[in-house]
Amino acid sequence: MLEKIEYVRHTYSLCPICFRRLQADIVKTGTEYLLRKECPEHGFFSAVVWRGEQPSLEEWQEGVEPDEAYSGCPKSCGLCSHHLRKTCCALVEVTSRCNLSCAVCFASSGENIADEPTVENLSKQFKALVNNGNTFVQLSGGEPTVRDDLPDIIAAAKAAGCETIQLNTNGIRLGQDPSYTRTLKEAGLSFVFMQFDGTKDDIYLKLRGRPLLKCKEAAIDCCAENLLGLTLVPTVVPGVNDRDIGGIISFGLERSPMVRGVHFQPVSYFGRYPKAPSDLDRITLPEILRAIEEQTGGKIRIADFLPSSCDHPRCGFHGDFVVLPDGALLSLTVKRKSACCEKKGLTTLDEAAHIKNRNFVARRWKRTEDETAERAPRDGDYTNLDFILRRIKSHGFTITAMAFQDAYTIDLERLQRCSLHVYKGGKTIPFCAYYLTDILGGR
Repeated sequence: MLEKIEYVRHTYSLCPICFRRLQADIVKTGTEYLLRKECPEHGFFSAVVWRGEQPSLEEWQEGVEPDEAYSGCPKSCGLCSHHLRKTCCALVEVTSRCNLSCAVCFASSGENIADEPTVENLSKQFKALVNNGNTFVQLSGGEPTVRDDLPDIIAAAKAAGCETIQLNTNGIRLGQDPSYTRTLKEAGLSFVFMQFDGTKDDIYLKLRGRPLLKCKEAAIDCCAENLLGLTLVPTVVPGVNDRDIGGIISFGLERSPMVRGVHFQPVSYFGRYPKAPSDLDRITLPEILRAIEEQTGGKIRIADFLPSSCDHPRCGFHGDFVVLPDGALLSLTVKRKSACCEKKGLTTLDEAAHIKNRNFVARRWKRTEDETAERAPRDGDYTNLDFILRRIKSHGFTITAMAFQDAYTIDLERLQRCSLHVYKGGKTIPFCAYYLTDILGGR
């Protein structure tokens, strides 16, 4: 008997071979939601984008209406009036080099140093961002720590007026070179997003080609010594580390307040990847949410999370918590939906809310000298507001996720609502549009 197919939503996507813009539908078959499209030259394509009904896709994205008039993207031409979100975080690539050669890589990183921007060039980029109101920057690559002058780059961002400077790194050099890590902090680095795929070395061998767990632990210790907040960033791959989701969270919680949270990234297929993906090679947001609840024994529940408020609901989720002295976890997630980065055309709806949210996110990931001065409260009355507020400041913990889109799953409705943008050549480009690669890994 054929599975019943239910129409859910109309949108637009791309051919993963020629990048032709295509009409697409999201349909439901059983408990799976598929993005389906057909190219007149290259045929029919289908990819799973949501699995299961706890939560259901309809419930998760309730209230978000598609823009049928939208006809742009992804031409990497920068933001236009059709984009419905301001920049929350601006990513700046400082190198295309890397000290790893991972099977799956967003940026197809290698050893090319020819087009590496100078500190002077990067300084101009930072000033341009700040002049446009974008003071939250992420330094990325490649692997930024292959640059010996990374402290100078951070200092240039600070001098330009960047209030929050985030480092996206695999963490290898941070643990191996404590003096280098110290200079990053002294230069003005705010916090670290560190690649962390699991609590067992066999996971790193499969995904990164090397046993890296001790390197990761050394990086955490070194960041802790320098009061640098650090968030663990796992790329979740089915059959590799999807059974370690609860283990990763426990690893982070045991190291609070050194570790400020976990940011899950379901594997997506752009840049470098070993083969064309099937639906079995994908894991979706609701599967990660269910795994969190199951693998933590219900200590953390699906109900503790909300859809991304900065981006399209299908782009991610967030949950805010505080780690109490006895190891218990108190959920702080505000149960309301808001689009703090939303704009209509070129007019911002609520600039104050946008800045407030951006600063809130930065504060949760940072560590401060105040923690040391207060000796990070270890016991107290949980009903005492002063105690709880101090504990939130010292032991706040976030669990978030971002589901990036590739050429098979890209949905232009989602791209409209992206707030993570890459700054390149004077253009501010949605992340998934910038890194999009065709079926052969080319752009």
